[in-house]
Amino acid sequence: MEVQPTTLAGARGIALRGELDLTGAPRIEEHLQSALLTSSGAFVLDLSELSFMDSTGVNALLRARSLLGREQRELVVICPPGPVRRVLEVIGVVDMLAPFASRDEAAAALVPVD
Repeated sequence: MEVQPTTLAGARGIALRGELDLTGAPRIEEHLQSALLTSSGAFVLDLSELSFMDSTGVNALLRARSLLGREQRELVVICPPGPVRRVLEVIGVVDMLAPFASRDEAAAALVPVD
């Protein structure tokens, strides 16, 4: 599991690469917590390079969404069609997270912060 800082249309966030499972979830939660506390506005979570995610990864995403919601901030999830998006669909949270299929699609939807 790799975690890299990323930006998209001025919004900060993180990009995940590899497999997000029980062993990587605590590390991701730490990165998410830290990144959320040191950013403002919309937060980007790029799952484009994630090849696998289990329910612990989904829980980490939902906690991030909850934390951002408390501050009325948007979570921008980039998750193209494939196995990770399928997990979100099967668990029933794809509509809640409203993932974008590509970085370009997500960038077009982001409203710049003044």
